[in-house]
Amino acid sequence: MSAHPIPNWSPAAIVFDCDGTLMDTERHWQDARNRVFAEFGLKPPPGFAERAQGVHYTECGSLMARETGKPELTYEMTQSLLMHFMTLVDEDPVTMPGAAALVGLTARHMPLAVASNCPREMVESCLRRAGLLGHFDHVVVAGGSLRPKPRPDVYAEAAERCGVRPHEALAVEDSLTGIESARRAGLRVVGVGPRPSGRGAERADLWVDALNDPALVAWAHTWIADAGPPVA
Repeated sequence: MSAHPIPNWSPAAIVFDCDGTLMDTERHWQDARNRVFAEFGLKPPPGFAERAQGVHYTECGSLMARETGKPELTYEMTQSLLMHFMTLVDEDPVTMPGAAALVGLTARHMPLAVASNCPREMVESCLRRAGLLGHFDHVVVAGGSLRPKPRPDVYAEAAERCGVRPHEALAVEDSLTGIESARRAGLRVVGVGPRPSGRGAERADLWVDALNDPALVAWAHTWIADAGPPVA
């Protein structure tokens, strides 16, 4: 069920987060973090999973090392985290409920992009195996001059590549980190999944339980009507 009234507005482009929004990978990150902690003989600090959600994997590795009192293991833990995660995703790529349908519904009517904190190889591999990669015009990931979420860089870049101004684009996000990134870049935001506690969730224009929420799907049909005939 939607947490806010449906906005009276249609986007000119849509930018999706990948982890936890399009792909059901948060459980893989959790499993990968647990494997790293076990590998180094450490225990996860209380509440670590919530603090780590949506954080770039390099920052997560640093956080793991720092919060367990082992800052000297930052590099080793970071590399191990990425290795375990990519192994888990390769074994079991799963899309989030409603993700494939929403992407397929909108892809022929407006530009779509992905904005992610994850490595490009991982994002593209996940989307390819799920049959979604071909629907996206652009995949933008943190790295080089593009700072990771919650900085605005990846969302600002994705909107620019889609050929629209930020306020004309809609971000679809599952984490407060990602919502903050999109808001800083000037995009409107749909939050999806379990609604986080705290005031950060109020930064989303709309919050739904899943991408197959009837209110969201009905709203998406108005985007298509406003966008006109399918793009060739």
